[in-house]
Amino acid sequence: MKRITNLLTLWKRPKPQVGVTPHEIFWQENKWKLLRYQARPEGISHQTPILLVPSLINRHYVLDLMPGKSFAEYLVAQGFDVFCIDWGTPGDEDRYVTFDDLVDGALGRAIRKVASTVGHDRTHVLGYCMGGTLAAIHGAVHPEHLQSFVALAAPVKFNDGSLLSQWTRLKGFDIDALVAGTGNVPPRLLQSAFQMLRPTLPLQKAVMLIDRAWNDEFLDGHLALETWGNDNVAIPGEFYRTYISELYQKDALLPGRFALKGKKVELKNLVCPTLAVTFEHDNIVPGPSAAALIDVIGAKDKQHLHLPGGHVGAVVSKHAAKTLWPQLVAFYEKHDSPPQKRAPLPQVEKKPAPVSKPAKRRTSAPREVRTR
Repeated sequence: MKRITNLLTLWKRPKPQVGVTPHEIFWQENKWKLLRYQARPEGISHQTPILLVPSLINRHYVLDLMPGKSFAEYLVAQGFDVFCIDWGTPGDEDRYVTFDDLVDGALGRAIRKVASTVGHDRTHVLGYCMGGTLAAIHGAVHPEHLQSFVALAAPVKFNDGSLLSQWTRLKGFDIDALVAGTGNVPPRLLQSAFQMLRPTLPLQKAVMLIDRAWNDEFLDGHLALETWGNDNVAIPGEFYRTYISELYQKDALLPGRFALKGKKVELKNLVCPTLAVTFEHDNIVPGPSAAALIDVIGAKDKQHLHLPGGHVGAVVSKHAAKTLWPQLVAFYEKHDSPPQKRAPLPQVEKKPAPVSKPAKRRTSAPREVRTR
C-alpha cells in the first residue's frame, strides 16, 4: 500500500537538499569557486588537506550529494580539512576560455591555495572522471604541491575501443564546426551522448523505482541523484576543442605528445603516491582506460583498486561508504605528512642602541614580490 501511495504522491514529494555539508567560499575567480568544508567539532586531525576536483560537465555536489551519501561529509567526519572546486556555469563570454586557462591556471591556483594552508605546502588531490584527467595533466607538469593523487574513474587512454572513443573519431564528428556553431558546448548535447551509452537506462530506473517505491530512504536518494544527473552545465568551447581533438581523437596524453601551456606533459613525472580506482560496470570510463595511468607514472608507491559498481553509484552510495570511502581514507592516512613542528623563535638579547650621527638616507631598489 505504501508503494502505491508514494508513487501517486511522487510528483509533489519535496526534493531532498543536495550539497548541504557546511562550507565557505575560500577563493573565487570568474565563475569558479574553491569551497572549504567546515571542520568537525573535534577539529582537524590530519596534517594534509584534501582537494576534490570534479568534472567540468557535472556539478561538484556529486561528491556532496546528501547526508549519508556525501563523500565530502565522510572525509570531514574522519578529521580531514576538505576543499572542493565548484567550476560554476560558463556564460557566453567564456567560449574562448582555453584548456591552459583552466588546467594550468585555475586548477593550479586552487592547488596552490589549498597547499598554502599547511606548513609543508602540499595537498592530497582527488580527481573524479574528467577532473582526474585534468589533475593528472597538471600534476605531471607541476608536481611540487602534490602529497598524493587519487584518480577516481579518470581516463588517460582514450583510444580504448569504447563507444565514446569510436564516436569522437567518426568523420562526421567535426569538433571545429561544433565549437564554431555553439560557442560553449550545450549540456543537452553532452547529456544525450551519455544517455546513448545506455539507452535502456531510463526504463531500468523506472522498474527499480516501482519495485522500491515503498522505501522512503531509497526515494530520497533516487531524487537526489536525478537532481544532480539533470543539472548539467555547458563547457567552454575552446577548452572542449582541445579536450576532444588532442585527447580523444589523437590520444596524445599517454604517448607524451600533449602539451600544457607549451610544456610537454610526461606522466612519468607524476611521482607522488598514486591510487587509480576503476569500476567493473563503468560504461563511461572503461577500466583499462583509467588503469593505464599506473603503468606510465614515475611514482614508486602506486596502486590500482578495482571495485564492483558503476561510474556514479559506486562513488555516491551507502555501499561506497562501506567499500570505497574507507579504502581512500586508509590511503590518505598512510600518506599523510608527519606533524609539523615549528622551530622556536631565536632569543635576541636587547642592548642599548648606540648613539650615532644620523646616516644619509639611501634609496634601495624595489624588491621583487612573488605571488601565488
